[in-house]
Amino acid sequence: MSRQEIASMKNSSESATGRSFAHAMLREIYEQPQSLRDTANSYVSDGGLSAEAFAAAQEALRGHQRLVIAASGSSRHAGLAGEIMLEDLAGLTVDVEYASEYCYRSTHTLQDPGVIVISQSGETADTLAALREAKSRGLSTIAITNNAASTMAREADASLPTAAGKEKAIPATKSFTTQLGVLYLLTLAMARLRGRMTAQGVSAMLDQFAALPGLLEQALPRWEQQVHEIAEQTASARTFLYLGRGVHYAIAREGALKLKESAYVQAEGYPAGELKHGPNALVSKDAPLVMIATQDRNDPDSVLRYEKTLQLMKDMQAQGAEIIALALEGDTEVNKLARWTIEVPAASEYLLTILEVVPLQLLAYFTAILRGIDVDNPRNLVKAVVAE
Repeated sequence: MSRQEIASMKNSSESATGRSFAHAMLREIYEQPQSLRDTANSYVSDGGLSAEAFAAAQEALRGHQRLVIAASGSSRHAGLAGEIMLEDLAGLTVDVEYASEYCYRSTHTLQDPGVIVISQSGETADTLAALREAKSRGLSTIAITNNAASTMAREADASLPTAAGKEKAIPATKSFTTQLGVLYLLTLAMARLRGRMTAQGVSAMLDQFAALPGLLEQALPRWEQQVHEIAEQTASARTFLYLGRGVHYAIAREGALKLKESAYVQAEGYPAGELKHGPNALVSKDAPLVMIATQDRNDPDSVLRYEKTLQLMKDMQAQGAEIIALALEGDTEVNKLARWTIEVPAASEYLLTILEVVPLQLLAYFTAILRGIDVDNPRNLVKAVVAE
């Protein structure tokens, strides 16, 4: 399908700004800046965290040194990112479980943890079962959902709803980024409660979060055009490997899932350092690498991660790999090594995740429609998995 054909498709969705979109998924990708603003407004007041919004969650986790996050699909990927945020900034020990496995091995996980369940609908069957298993063991529970009236929100000890608004397309976009946003804000609340961050430090990080919607709004039109052009050249690839380090591994996983469920293309997300331990055998001209090569220049660990990723890119370029890279704006080193470079605005290490995933959502979207797929309603999938 050509770009002209796509542009002439009947518009089925319209944004609040009046722009018409061919599909709900693209509209919802563009709604993410406002969804993040709305989420921030739910949890931030007078330049600080809202004591009322986090009171129940902080009480549920008070005294706990360990947490279990139980979730499925995209929500689990948000949990993987949340794990690193909570460990690095709040000093908690976190174990991320597949919700579908939690009930069968919950007695072998961390003992007496606080439990966080994450679900877009708040009705996901296996995640609801995990919540009820945790409650049956007397554990404190928090639910992060996109529906404040959902079963999980009602049954958990504390509810932290996202403010994504109704999401019509089956592939999760704005519900995922707002989950990341809520986890980031919860992390700041727990870091403050545990004395690991000053009020001034939290305020500075909230300022960075408040800047995200504007950065996304500025970048989205450029990403849309560039990613469409990339998809036109890669839509026939047989498989993709997505690579990330640290908190960005979760985004590699999510990018791969988006491509699988939207475009029916085999894709896998790996920690970048694992590529040479087997998956490298798949790398070829028709198996592109999607490499997350961003950095927070103010974070020494992030810079080291970037340098390691840069060396891997050099090795893969020598091997003849086709590389799609995510890099900071103005990064000339990555641009020399990748065939295609998608630039994202500078941000702190943990907030880069939100900026990175949006162009990966666009890559899944354009690959799907170029392959003639109904991206809003992929085969065999439903919006909420309410039966195990």
